[in-house]
Amino acid sequence: MPLPPHTDIELAELIKSIRAAGYLKSASVEKALRAVPRHLFVPKQLTAMAYRDCPLSIGHGQTISQPSTVVAMTEALQPKRGQKILEVGAGSGWQAGLLGHIVGPKGMVWTIERIIELVKMAKHNLKAAGIKNVHVIHGDGSMGLPNHAPFDRIIVTAACPKIPPLLTTQLKPKGRMVIPVGDLYLQKMILLVRKSKDGFEQTELGNFMFVPLIGRYGFKPV
Repeated sequence: MPLPPHTDIELAELIKSIRAAGYLKSASVEKALRAVPRHLFVPKQLTAMAYRDCPLSIGHGQTISQPSTVVAMTEALQPKRGQKILEVGAGSGWQAGLLGHIVGPKGMVWTIERIIELVKMAKHNLKAAGIKNVHVIHGDGSMGLPNHAPFDRIIVTAACPKIPPLLTTQLKPKGRMVIPVGDLYLQKMILLVRKSKDGFEQTELGNFMFVPLIGRYGFKPV
């Protein structure tokens, strides 16, 4: 899909800066950044800001995360072609779109969103971007999707007070989960790798700030 005027230059500069900062490491993530244009996933009035490395409002008190954060999470997740991935927090659909591109036509991404208006937005945006292997579901992401489990990868794009217990049960052996855990003002990004049925290896990836997860295992039940 052709980019609007000057957007190709802005995208190239964004990719260059994220790589220089050490976040972008793999060819698969870079290809996804080029193939799934961020400007299709931001409100039209913010199109001119789509390739700045900052979060942008998508309405309803939610944001599309800044590109460097999305890249850092995706690199830690290490998605592969053909995998099944669960995302908690669809937002406008960009992260799910990137993952859908990476896993390819034999892979599948399920993404859960609690705000129905954003469910509709994400579906529209993904269709506009030509992404066909992402299913957007309206529901409580903190509960996961047991009917489609287990997953090779799980990514949570909202702040959690703790790791939702049902999500860990839906992760395959050797599966990876990336999730921000903390309070409402600052979270630590956690990489969780399932080593055995009940054993997990946990690594902290730095401090970040996300909108809060709302749901049974979030900050406020719905």
